[in-house]
Formats: sequence, structure tokens, C-alpha cells
Amino acid sequence: MNFLTLLQAAQPAAGGGAGFWIMILLLFAVMWLFMIRPQRKQQKELEKFRNELKKGDKIVTAGGIYGTVAEIQERTVLIKVDGEIKLRVDKNSIVRDYSTDAQAANDQAQQK
Repeated sequence: MNFLTLLQAAQPAAGGGAGFWIMILLLFAVMWLFMIRPQRKQQKELEKFRNELKKGDKIVTAGGIYGTVAEIQERTVLIKVDGEIKLRVDKNSIVRDYSTDAQAANDQAQQK
């Protein structure tokens, strides 16, 4: 045997391209199903929450400030933080409602 026949024997057979593309498509489908789709759903829920804010709601900002909604404008929200201290924050910085968290904490405290 000479060197050329050894090289030809070592090369893989052609025709594996279709399997490669199927695997790539499956990889993207799984990535979309487990990563992109849930993130979009979460963003829609957060946007819905921000649009449904009303006066008196207890909220938390992205910076960790807890407060109660005092006034709502198109892009900003005035929140009452402590006593008569009020802060105006961008609506997009509001990340969650903590009234249910506060109620659960009160229930736990009463049980003890």
C-alpha cells in the first residue's frame, strides 16, 4: 500500500450533510422552546402588569425600592416610599407587585 490509498481510506464518506442540518434545526427548535419562548411570555406578563398599575398598588422597583403607587402618568409613576417621601420613577423600572408577598408574610407572622 502506498501513502495515497491510506489517505483515501482515512477520509469519511460523503453524504452526512443532511444529518448535520437536521441536528442544527433540532438544536434551534429546542433552544427556542426552552429559552426564547418563556422569556417572551415573561416580558408580556410584566408589560401587562405595568399597564394595569393603579393608585394604591404596592410595588418594587428594579433598584429594590418598595413603595405604594401615588400617581401614574404615561411614562412615569410617583411612588410613596416612607411617610411623605415620594419618588418619581420610570414605569419600566417597576418589576413586581409585593402586596401578595406582604400579605403572605403577615399570615406567617400571625401563625407564629
